[in-house]
Amino acid sequence: MTTPKSVVRKFGPFKSFQQFLVSETSVGNISRQEIVSMIPPLLMDIRPGMTVMDLCAAPGSKSAQLIEMVHGGEESRIRKVLRDQNQRDGREVSPDGELVTEEIDDEVKHGDWSDQGRSTGLLIANDVEYKRAHMLIHQIKRLHSPNLIVTNHDATMYPSIKLSSEIGADGKPAQGRYLKFDRVLADVPCTGDGTSRKNVNVWKDWVPGNAIGLYPTQVRILVRALQMAKAGGRVVYSTCSMNPVENEAVISSAIERCGGLSKVSIIDCADRLPGLVRRQGLKSWNVMDRDGTIYDQWAQVENRPGKLVEGMFPPKKSLPLDRCIRIYPHLQDTGGFFITVLEKRSEIKAKPEAEPQQTEAKSSIIAAVDEIEARPVNGTDPAPKINALDSIAPPSAAKEGGNTSAVARQNKENAPTGPVSPGKHTLDDQADIYVSAKRPKFREEVEPPAPRGEEDRQVHWPPPPGAQLDISRPEAANLPQPENTNEKAAPASSTLKLQTTADYKTQRHLGHQQRYEEPFKYLPSTHPELESIYSFYNLSPHFPRDRFMVRNAMGSPVKTIYYTSALAREILTANEGTGI
Repeated sequence: MTTPKSVVRKFGPFKSFQQFLVSETSVGNISRQEIVSMIPPLLMDIRPGMTVMDLCAAPGSKSAQLIEMVHGGEESRIRKVLRDQNQRDGREVSPDGELVTEEIDDEVKHGDWSDQGRSTGLLIANDVEYKRAHMLIHQIKRLHSPNLIVTNHDATMYPSIKLSSEIGADGKPAQGRYLKFDRVLADVPCTGDGTSRKNVNVWKDWVPGNAIGLYPTQVRILVRALQMAKAGGRVVYSTCSMNPVENEAVISSAIERCGGLSKVSIIDCADRLPGLVRRQGLKSWNVMDRDGTIYDQWAQVENRPGKLVEGMFPPKKSLPLDRCIRIYPHLQDTGGFFITVLEKRSEIKAKPEAEPQQTEAKSSIIAAVDEIEARPVNGTDPAPKINALDSIAPPSAAKEGGNTSAVARQNKENAPTGPVSPGKHTLDDQADIYVSAKRPKFREEVEPPAPRGEEDRQVHWPPPPGAQLDISRPEAANLPQPENTNEKAAPASSTLKLQTTADYKTQRHLGHQQRYEEPFKYLPSTHPELESIYSFYNLSPHFPRDRFMVRNAMGSPVKTIYYTSALAREILTANEGTGI
């Protein structure tokens, strides 16, 4: 159907059809999505029982695809379990059709039967923007999946998710168990120039510096995705941009930082989706700076002031970048898209980000004269900017102190040496709920690496509001407090103040991004409310009864009771009160 949605919404003859679309979409039977945007999940090769992460998930169309894949084959497995149970109970069983029988036979060979046929996989969908995270929830809650968790974190420094301790052979609990993912999708924020056919603002807002400003963030997200993947797991990187600085340059930089092709390989997907018209990734490209100057190689800008870095240029070592997938809009009447499938071959520890090259200091006036003499003048062009003169002006306050190295945030868990301000990351919220070209508002400059001595800052410090959920809730205000007669109360100036509602509102005015969220409390299986549910629905004794949860600090089923998978329960219980 090629009719524009504006016509479907307003034109009379389409009224009943439009009502049909709205009703079916609201219950999860229909999801509308850009066709090229559906490709990355199809290349992830998700199988039953896998744990999956979507790092930049909003508005949620790809997450909806992923959660369907997580539940793949579940209906056939449940059908077989029920059939076997009915036969044991002596009940008559109606015969299945030929197609259903084939599906069941396939699940018997390859399916996940560890939880009575129920899906044991998990999808964690994340987005850095609070409002977009709620858009994400609105999109995928229609599918009513118990195998889903939505988080609100910066993907460049996504926190490690703790798992409950297993009892070892010596009878002691094992320490330091953290969740690793079989599949990770990094559909990163980009300039969105591949969506220019449908997004008019791309023509108005595009400048060469957009990709230069996004490149560091994209590399950090991809490196973090590779860190969180299991050895042998896959990471799919995608953008709706055609700029090689956002695509092939990010892939080559991430592979180099993670240890090379011995640690991370590019998977050839030429045999996947055979009907898809595509082009190979680029192995050579030029880079344009903010002034419009084009450079062929890093040596041309190595000693010149500017925001270009070596990783934006074609890699010196040979990489199979031709295995990357480029989809151009004119090939099959779609939007533009870039996809690369990476495989993590072994555990990695990413290298630090490259520090700015130290060159011999030169007088500002002399440097400006040298720059003027080095530029050709034809008498007609306007006078170009003299970058060397920037060093004469005093540095702005925004540049003092620098930023913490991304790798230090990712690899280290040392105590913080000082507070870290949350990074500002504003996205274009005007995207349609079904189709979004993740185009952020661009910062003026590339963030420089952290100065020496500041690389060991904590990932999330100070702790987010979620770390004090139970105590800050109104229900907890009247709870009896434990008495300690052996110690004197510490003076107010030396104690860590727990976050109250007033403190939270103040942080919102100061730009704090993380909002208050109700805690997760699991109910005991013998709770009277659950007993009434068992009786009313005549639930089988084989149905799990320890996975029912409520969203309040008191653990009272006063409003809604949720059912989750076993792995979701383990994660929510092990990370209770940590702000995850």
